Amino acid sequence: MNRIIQKFNALKETGRKGLIAYLTAGDPDLSDSEKNIRTALEGGVDILELGVPFSDPTADGPIIQEAAQRALSAGMSVSGVIEMVARLRSDFDTPIVLFGYANPFYAYGYSKICADAARAGVDGMLIVDMPYEESVEFRVETAKQKLSFIQLIAPTTSKERARIILREAEGFVYYIMVTGVTGARCDIANDVADHVRALRECTDLPVAVGFGISNGDQARQAAQSADAVVVGSALVQAAKEGHLRELVEELRSAV
Repeated sequence: MNRIIQKFNALKETGRKGLIAYLTAGDPDLSDSEKNIRTALEGGVDILELGVPFSDPTADGPIIQEAAQRALSAGMSVSGVIEMVARLRSDFDTPIVLFGYANPFYAYGYSKICADAARAGVDGMLIVDMPYEESVEFRVETAKQKLSFIQLIAPTTSKERARIILREAEGFVYYIMVTGVTGARCDIANDVADHVRALRECTDLPVAVGFGISNGDQARQAAQSADAVVVGSALVQAAKEGHLRELVEELRSAV
């Protein structure tokens, strides 16, 4: 059974909510990036979203954009991310999702990246800028390798379209709580519970909510209606400032 499914089953049995952590692979360099990722995994994150750096991350705000630039400047590549996963797998059984953009995946080759990722120990793939209608070719390859193809749902996605998209979803649903790019916000959107409730009418998959969560209080609030929370920009910034472990512990305790 896929590690993502196993993780959500285990969370449900214990009555806990999941903490999904995003970190950019290779930021600020290969060595420190891997140390930071290991710190997060040791801190108890339930699922790791490992960002594949790209030169034009259009869905991301300044913090992750800058992290991607640092990683690319340090020489991180798609193959480098996959090699990192293989090293992490020797010590951790935490589910890992590759989080990226269509261009680098296409350049690497859909068949090759899915095969190499699965061999290294990746459990799921998430492509931020790939519309559902253009994902057929990629989904064929993820299915071959038994990789979960994670779908994103936005606040502006109609219920009818959500039903169509979620017919092909696997692993969990990533609900984006706000319109716009990634980044910490002062407040959690007040309609999250309503959107999550509507999504549950479209799918039996666990629902994770993200975009904007930056501290324990916000994570606790967002987790009330969801199965997991996703935190990215705040963790990337915490890693840069040297207090990643403390923030992971705060978030873990909150959910």
